[in-house]
Amino acid sequence: MKKLVFFLVIVFTLPLLAQEATLINGEIESGGFGGPVLKVTSINGENAVMVGGCGGWIINHSFVLGGGGYGLVTDVNAKVTDSMHQYIEMGYGGLELEYIPSSNDLLHLSVGLLVGAGGIGYRHEDNDVFNASHKNNSFFVLEPSVNANLNVTHSFRIAAGISYRYVSGLKSLVSTNADLSEPSAILIFKFGKF
Repeated sequence: MKKLVFFLVIVFTLPLLAQEATLINGEIESGGFGGPVLKVTSINGENAVMVGGCGGWIINHSFVLGGGGYGLVTDVNAKVTDSMHQYIEMGYGGLELEYIPSSNDLLHLSVGLLVGAGGIGYRHEDNDVFNASHKNNSFFVLEPSVNANLNVTHSFRIAAGISYRYVSGLKSLVSTNADLSEPSAILIFKFGKF
């Protein structure tokens, strides 16, 4: 009986082992996009605006593998004690992944994730010189997002959404991890082949 069970297990599992399992089956359709990004957020408890860009490779109209980078463009007070007024300088970027379940619909949702790193420092009000004298001003960032996408034309889309920036590993006199970990409102202009 044991031999019969062993024989049946082998007979039924060999065909399963012979089939190749892949994440994406069939022919792969490729596209790509790039474009500017505007983020309205909070840093050190103050309203802030970040600008940058993102882009990526679109696989089968559903998965995006790309990257992005963002920098602070508004004046945010630094938490340093000095006789001169000082402002934060900050930027971050990294790998961006996105899933778009219904990209052919006129209006559709997508979910994304940025995994990367950034840096922070400060500049004096009078001379705009970036002060990098403090060590360990770098940080790890993880930023999930949800966007509503509007198909304007075949090669242009507008996305608006929200994200949350999780920051860790920052050891700085300018800010703390909690000062940089904040939600953002996002506006993206995407140009490409979708």
